[in-house]
Amino acid sequence: MPAPLVSAVLGLWQDRPPEENVAVARLADELGYPELWIGEMATYDAFALATAIAGVTDRIDFTIGPLSVHARTPMTVAVGAASVANLTGRHVDVALGTSSDVVVERWHGLERGRPARTLEDHVVATAELLSGRKADLRTETVSTTGYRLRLPSPESSLTVAAFGVRAIGVAARVADRLVLNMVTPAAARRLVDELATAAEAAGRPCPTVAAWLPAAIDPTDETLHQITMGLVAYLAAPGYGEMFAEAGFGDLVEFARSSPHPKELFAAVPPELIDAIGLIGTADDVDDRIADYTAAGVDEICLVPATAGHAAERTLGTLAPG
Repeated sequence: MPAPLVSAVLGLWQDRPPEENVAVARLADELGYPELWIGEMATYDAFALATAIAGVTDRIDFTIGPLSVHARTPMTVAVGAASVANLTGRHVDVALGTSSDVVVERWHGLERGRPARTLEDHVVATAELLSGRKADLRTETVSTTGYRLRLPSPESSLTVAAFGVRAIGVAARVADRLVLNMVTPAAARRLVDELATAAEAAGRPCPTVAAWLPAAIDPTDETLHQITMGLVAYLAAPGYGEMFAEAGFGDLVEFARSSPHPKELFAAVPPELIDAIGLIGTADDVDDRIADYTAAGVDEICLVPATAGHAAERTLGTLAPG
């Protein structure tokens, strides 16, 4: 079984100093990681952060996203990616996803309608613009006419963040890569199989599969607290809740969907849950866990290193390529 590609992800942990993300990026670059995923949450703009990181690193390339297709237009994504590539000299790939109701509807004040259709239309339009061709597309959810990149094409690949059946179908039809977030090996196996079936039906090669996984080698109590805090918001979410229930945590999901106080929900999370969806434990434990994901069909292990208790240094250092 071939060894998977291993990349680093900026965790954008909401209970940690945002500047830690730059420190993690520098560490990943120094340790020889080939790729850094730069998402977007409540702090930095992803393109601005990528440009800043390029100024303090030497060689690491970027995948920017997943970016919300409801909050960013294909033109802004293409211009952003081309800008980062041109200003930094780094290779820039792009990831797109449907985000969440909280981000799209509450934060941006936009409608998050028809997520799968919007995702597919935006991937097609964004790919056209990133290629450097003049776009003239009018689909059900996207309209862009007459613009062509004035900067050189960044030659970006397109990754789709997906979890449900419809989004998996979108990835199979139009993406170069699928990224899964915080999945069990069993769920990864099922989703990889669904992707392969959908790609065959679409007459396309199956996209490669990446998985974002919280990671901590020899975690301290502080580290485990950080990872658990990051997990709590997903317990009641559609798709995630069902996956957690399938893994044996149905009572916890039911409790999460009863709208308990966040402190009560945090206290109810058993240690076994973060073990189920992450790379947590000794170096040998994590190696075994990576083997489980590789056996499930995951091509790229994307480490989301915890930072509390100096976990990022231990984790990225131990798992560094080469």
